[in-house]
Amino acid sequence: MDVAVFRLSKRPRTSEVIRYDLPDGYVEVTAGPYGMATVWDYDLVLMMISHMTEAMNRYRAGKGEKPGRLYRPHVSDILKFCRRGDGGNQASQIEGALDRLKGTTIKNVRERPSRNGRRIMREVEAEGLISRYRVLSRTASGKLTSVEIEAPRWLHLEITEGKHPDVLTVHPDYFLIDQGIGRIIYRQARRAAGRDQAVWAFRTLYERSGSTGTLKKFTEKLRGIIAANDLPEYHLEEQQGQKGPLLIMTNRAWLADPEGAGARRYRQRPVTNTMQAHARQKRAKGP
Repeated sequence: MDVAVFRLSKRPRTSEVIRYDLPDGYVEVTAGPYGMATVWDYDLVLMMISHMTEAMNRYRAGKGEKPGRLYRPHVSDILKFCRRGDGGNQASQIEGALDRLKGTTIKNVRERPSRNGRRIMREVEAEGLISRYRVLSRTASGKLTSVEIEAPRWLHLEITEGKHPDVLTVHPDYFLIDQGIGRIIYRQARRAAGRDQAVWAFRTLYERSGSTGTLKKFTEKLRGIIAANDLPEYHLEEQQGQKGPLLIMTNRAWLADPEGAGARRYRQRPVTNTMQAHARQKRAKGP
């Protein structure tokens, strides 16, 4: 999914809605009673995806069972995976994150004409970022030590039944990115650029980020991230397009390849219109 299904701020709000309009419908993300899940809360979903994907790879290789929807991690493993310390209230914050993930709902609405074209067929599906959770154990002082998380049906089906699962893996240093916008830019680079390069319009990134701020504020923060240029794996540059600024996202290994396409970079195919700015800009490898 290349739109944000969480808040980019660490201050979750209740009664918040993020809506993405599509050509044939829309996707709506709504907050639960504990507020909308944040991009940091979503780290737990990324860990669950990683666990299920590894289990599915073992199953396909004939070395294990097909993973179910239940995942039972120890809190110490969560903190280690998400690159968080084990001091202070880190463990207790996990329960709050699970509350927000459970309450945040993704509603997917699709509309299409019937076969005779006389009426519109409306398909609606809604599910949380996680289906449920429960605390399995605590220490004598009440500190959380292990939990059970149930993956939503759509996520489990994508990983276990999809012929080409759309699973986004992230670099371990992703969890050290402080800014929410920095995290969403890395995710878009990882999905769109992959091992080479992609070009996206600032406005498109803003529209897909779920940001509740203005485009102007988003642009200011994005330019700060470009200036720092310290995201894992990807080199960032700004280029002016016909209808506004563009972000060039380039895999550093591809860029450094002296014999491959990285040596030629994006100058070979400049972005000339909005459609190109929104689409993935693939580059042919060397002969």
